[in-house]
Amino acid sequence: MGRPLMAVQPVVWGVHMGWHVDGRPVDEGYVAIGWPALGDLRAYAADREVFKAALARQSGEGSAGAVPVQAGVLFRFVHEMKAGDIVVYPSKHDRMVNIGRFTGETSYVEGDRDEYPNRRHVAWLGSFPRNDFSQAALNEIGSALTLFRVRRHASEFLAKVGLLAPESDAAPASDVTEEVADDDAATVSVSRQAEETTADFVIRRITGELSGYQFEELVAHLLECMGYTARVTARSGDGGVDVIAHMDALGFQPPIVKVQCKRVTSQTGSPEVNQLLGTLGEGEFGLFVNLGSYSRSAVELERNRPKLRLINGEQFVELVQQHYGKLAPRYRSLIPLKQIYVPDLPQA
Repeated sequence: MGRPLMAVQPVVWGVHMGWHVDGRPVDEGYVAIGWPALGDLRAYAADREVFKAALARQSGEGSAGAVPVQAGVLFRFVHEMKAGDIVVYPSKHDRMVNIGRFTGETSYVEGDRDEYPNRRHVAWLGSFPRNDFSQAALNEIGSALTLFRVRRHASEFLAKVGLLAPESDAAPASDVTEEVADDDAATVSVSRQAEETTADFVIRRITGELSGYQFEELVAHLLECMGYTARVTARSGDGGVDVIAHMDALGFQPPIVKVQCKRVTSQTGSPEVNQLLGTLGEGEFGLFVNLGSYSRSAVELERNRPKLRLINGEQFVELVQQHYGKLAPRYRSLIPLKQIYVPDLPQA
């Protein structure tokens, strides 16, 4: 009896978009690529040399050595990504890893506000906190390239959305040559990965070693390092307020800051934020702290309520780094860090 045919594992791509891009790609079902000065990339012939020539004609597109790399990215985005391929898009604004399937549709949005006019449409299969993946897998999707093949840890991302074939049946996907990033792109990638890996490390340590109440104590201590007097409320019946902070020693003088703390890496929605707002009285401000992100409606609440501030995981890690020298020894032991300097080149 012949050996059964092996299933082919889907091709998995990784796509980066800039730090300024918000939740629109996931909300509207697409990933996109920049270089708006080139116009609609579908108008160019399916020839890498054509893309190289077009890039070379554009001023400010980088060094001559970078042109072949960038042209390869553009060519692959338009001509090599196929319907049914899987895309992994780590969105920077909310620290989520979004996984979807290319539908085969493309579009061009003239004057796109993010300057990402060339789009490939995606049916999103799920969005997951970075903590759901191994650090090695996160490092791979921190590639220096805007568009790249995910190879070593493709199975980890496929398994997350239920697309992983059994190992005994899966055959390797067809090989695609990967371009090598130019020096500046590689340097930016190293800097970005250092920042992201540090944030991943800090958040993993907190979620793995501290209980919810201990996280509240850490938030209170961090506020004290910032110059506030802070105390953690009773463990029950706090009405959505976990920490109370103020600038005077006794806490009689406004402003009073009421803090809600959530030791979660997922997304917090507006109902929980509204609960905190409902506790505020005259001269009181609300601070919500989590280790993940916030829904668009929650962010809108912050924009419209001057007495509300939301701190997400990325911002919390930044505060820990800024005040690390003032942290108590037990917290520096929990989160051992040392200061390093990395290149501060512009990130696309």
